[in-house]
Amino acid sequence: MTVPKIHLTAIEGPAQAPLLVLGPSLGTSTILWESTVPLLRERYRVCAWDLPGHGDAPPAAEPFTVGELADAVAATVAERGEARILYAGVSLGGATGLELALRHPAVVAATAIVASGAQLGDPAAWHERAATVRAQSTSVLIIPSAQRWFAPGAMEREPELSGRLLHALQDADDESYARCCEALAGYDVRERLGEVRMPVLALWGEHDTVAPEAKAVEIARGVVDGRSAMVPGVAHLPPAENAEAAAAALRRFFADAARED
Repeated sequence: MTVPKIHLTAIEGPAQAPLLVLGPSLGTSTILWESTVPLLRERYRVCAWDLPGHGDAPPAAEPFTVGELADAVAATVAERGEARILYAGVSLGGATGLELALRHPAVVAATAIVASGAQLGDPAAWHERAATVRAQSTSVLIIPSAQRWFAPGAMEREPELSGRLLHALQDADDESYARCCEALAGYDVRERLGEVRMPVLALWGEHDTVAPEAKAVEIARGVVDGRSAMVPGVAHLPPAENAEAAAAALRRFFADAARED
């Protein structure tokens, strides 16, 4: 079994609080959650992780699946001495969250799947993007990614953060990015949603064309204990585009999940 190398940031927050692990979107890094972490760490211990070859994580040494990314998250938090976590992830990080719930249910108390789905995109398109990045580097993705990631006006509202996220995409290891694309090409847990029994929030961005409302509703209806909600005025990166709204949705959900537990 391949367990890819990821990078987990230092844990911030009150010593006795539950641990909330935050996952990235493809092409981003822990920068994605920077504005949201201060709004969460008063109530939770918080950390975020980087995909292989993104941010501070080493490049991927071999191919991996989304399920194996989930194994890497479970192993890394176990190395920190954590037996049970809350989880929230965006896009590929959200897909990892569903796989984490399926493969490591004892580890996850509740999970928020943000701007993601039980299956994402067309496999052929993912393989095509992987080939393009190997041939031309992630720099070729800057303009189309900016168009997908941000709702109208978002880059103007958060120019520094959006710029840093696009630089993170440019700086990502090309081969690792391509392998993430190939992992997404093989990802499809739609038929297994009924196995997910912990509380799940499927959160979508109002202007998201990558993972629109239908993807969130499919998750919420498919799992045993699911709900869905919209983050207004954002597209594919809610924590960066509107940290306050994203954090508020997560705080409400995890508070409700704690009462259910």
